Amino acid sequence: MAVKIRKLIVQVDEIRSEMGRPVDPPTRKALAMAVIDNPYAGRYAESLDELIAIGEELGGLLGSRAVEALGIAPDQAQSYGKAAIVGEGGELEHAAAILHPKLGAPLRQAVSKGAALVPSSKKIGGIGTAIDVPLGHKDAAFVRSHFDAMEARVADAPRASEIVVAVVVTDSGRPMPRVGGLQSHEIKGEDGLR
Repeated sequence: MAVKIRKLIVQVDEIRSEMGRPVDPPTRKALAMAVIDNPYAGRYAESLDELIAIGEELGGLLGSRAVEALGIAPDQAQSYGKAAIVGEGGELEHAAAILHPKLGAPLRQAVSKGAALVPSSKKIGGIGTAIDVPLGHKDAAFVRSHFDAMEARVADAPRASEIVVAVVVTDSGRPMPRVGGLQSHEIKGEDGLR
């Protein structure tokens, strides 16, 4: 493995009740995070190829860990998202290098298909910085019931020369959605939108 990982964190958020009403089946989100060494910390580099390769490696690793944490088959995953927090020794472009060029393809493999763009967020921050990982349906961006987010935070990261990379996968949308729009059973999954 080319990426230097200091720690991996996997957690599942399960909502069983909302506004006093049971949520059945519960809605579940799995967050998988890696705290990694930033090979470009403290210096400018024209090429960020090493981080692009790391993104590809982490897309599959974190996507698979999230699916496993939910205990579902890859094709049962419904939405996904990605985010990165760069320690103060790095720059925002380091997060973009990890998240955008190559992380998506292995994440899509981990969740079986994934026609829609993977929502993302990025920021620079110190130890304990939190970030919201935006979520959208993996096959159709217009499914409003799956517009959501999950907070990601590591108590001791990122250190100045680290990056926290987070992937979230869900097995459902928000609990009790009722704002209309395209429904899951209406998805064609051809263009990533509908």
